[in-house]
Amino acid sequence: MEYRRIKDQDDDDGKPHTDLESQYGKPFSGIDNVLNSGAVSIKKPNWKLKSVVTLALTLLTSSQAILIVWSKRAGKYDYSVTTANFSVEALKCVFSLVALLRIWKSEGVTADNKLATTFDEVSVYPIPALLYLVKNLLQYYIFAYVDAPAYQILKNLNIISTGVLYRIILKKKLSEIQWAAFILLCAGCTTAQLNSTSDRVLQTPFQGWLMAIVMALLSGFAGVYTEAIIKKRPSRNIHVQNFWLYIFGMIFNIIAICVQDYNEVMNKGFFHGYSFITVCMILNHALSGIAVSMVMKYADNIVKVYSTSVAMLLTAIVSVFLFSFHLSLAFFLGSTVVSVSVYLHSIGKIQPQK
Repeated sequence: MEYRRIKDQDDDDGKPHTDLESQYGKPFSGIDNVLNSGAVSIKKPNWKLKSVVTLALTLLTSSQAILIVWSKRAGKYDYSVTTANFSVEALKCVFSLVALLRIWKSEGVTADNKLATTFDEVSVYPIPALLYLVKNLLQYYIFAYVDAPAYQILKNLNIISTGVLYRIILKKKLSEIQWAAFILLCAGCTTAQLNSTSDRVLQTPFQGWLMAIVMALLSGFAGVYTEAIIKKRPSRNIHVQNFWLYIFGMIFNIIAICVQDYNEVMNKGFFHGYSFITVCMILNHALSGIAVSMVMKYADNIVKVYSTSVAMLLTAIVSVFLFSFHLSLAFFLGSTVVSVSVYLHSIGKIQPQK
């Protein structure tokens, strides 16, 4: 699920991150001892830890699209994509519970970190959970029209959808630099898809662009809605919010399994067609949220921007060897423009008045 990226890219007030996948407690217990000893501050984290989480985010981001494409056999998925998506949500739910158990052990159960809740509180989670379900399922089907490097570039369109929706719904102001970054991002995505080897101007067909835009809109709206939920009760523990969001995600995925793959799952089994690559793909999606949260906790947003840029290049290079991808000049220039636009969007945030 992608709301962690949305919040990361649009958080402009410098406050501690409160996005639904941004605070997984204490990823490394050792860091707390270092911080408490005064050897290092939160503003200047251990450079080794910073390097590790940056490398982890880069590798996880660059391998996401590659693993999805690699999991296909003869152009199709041997496994049920709905069961794979359910497995991701279930694994994230387990991570949230583990984080909560650590908090309960160290701090005890309080009103803000207990799982017990009210109907009014949990009734807001089905909407973003449903949006992310559709977006995550489209993530599998879009590869019928785009390759892994193109997907890695086109998914940056969610920056535009998120920024515009923040401006419309949350009345959040955008700087002139950010609006210029949006234009550059569109230009970069288009340039990377230019095709000089056939009669088609763009490599990605209309269906691929349409699905990429729909995914960006779904991701953007879900991210804005999620932030509104958090601001409604900011003291609520983030892992409790994660847990209930993932629970509804699992429920909607079960419905999707029944509607789309019921006969196949009943006749062949839930994990039919799973391979080692499929398992790696599921782990990748689940761990990506943790990597983002660790970067935001122990590094900064610029690191995430650099990771995104390097991930686009790594995806293209690996795809050359695995999928015979043609690394053209247009793709290189387009990905460069996209990287610059993401960087400008990050540094162009309006600073709060002091």
